[in-house]
Amino acid sequence: MPVLKFRVYWEEDESVYRDISIKPNQTFLALHTAILQAFEFDTKHGATFFRSNDNWQRGREIILQEDKQPRKVEPLLMSETTIAAAVKAPNQKFIYLYDFAKNWSFLVELIGVSKDENAKLTYPVCVRKEGLAPSQYGTKGLVGDKLVEMEEKYDLNKEGMDEDGFGEEGEEETNDGADEFGGGAEEENENNF
Repeated sequence: MPVLKFRVYWEEDESVYRDISIKPNQTFLALHTAILQAFEFDTKHGATFFRSNDNWQRGREIILQEDKQPRKVEPLLMSETTIAAAVKAPNQKFIYLYDFAKNWSFLVELIGVSKDENAKLTYPVCVRKEGLAPSQYGTKGLVGDKLVEMEEKYDLNKEGMDEDGFGEEGEEETNDGADEFGGGAEEENENNF
């Protein structure tokens, strides 16, 4: 059976993404769960997918559970809609929204199709992680590998930092007679000639 590979970008920072491989006969509910696991989010909130065009405009909605919201077109249900049923183009795109209060927004794009599945993997599966995932509830729990990754991304390290957390770069020693900007009395006299 073929396997579809989707790249799921965090809308706020496209350098943060996860690649998820899934079988075409699996549902959007499985993709929804895989995205949350890949970004280390919990499953406590509502979510929805929208089919999208190349300009990331929202199309038909694929909802997590039935609701009474009025829509122009009847939405599909994640648990009943297979991936294959909604993929209409070789680079099919979807918009995924999670936690409507926080409005986490992800751009989902089909980036590849493999002819055969890997028997060693259980689908759907996250096959690649790039960038530090956003923290669902703030910075709590930022330890270990995540902290190292954040240090690398933002070039944070102890080198050049004093105990107050500020480096000495750009600071000049002050001499007697020097003003707070590093210019001394001798420099002032030179400028007057």
